[in-house]
Amino acid sequence: MDASATYLQVGFILISVPNALVIVGMIVLLIAAVLAPFPGHHRVQDDDDQPD
Repeated sequence: MDASATYLQVGFILISVPNALVIVGMIVLLIAAVLAPFPGHHRVQDDDDQPD
C-alpha cells in the first residue's frame, strides 16, 4: 500500500488509474440508468382500445 499510483496523461490532463476507473464506472452506470426502462411502464402497441 506504500506504492504510488500509476498516472495517465492525455494532453494537460493527469489522472491516476484508480480515479479513472471510478469515473468510467460512474459513466457506465449513468448510461445504464438512462437506457433502462422504468418498471411497470409499458407501451401499448395497438390503438384498438382507444375511443374515437
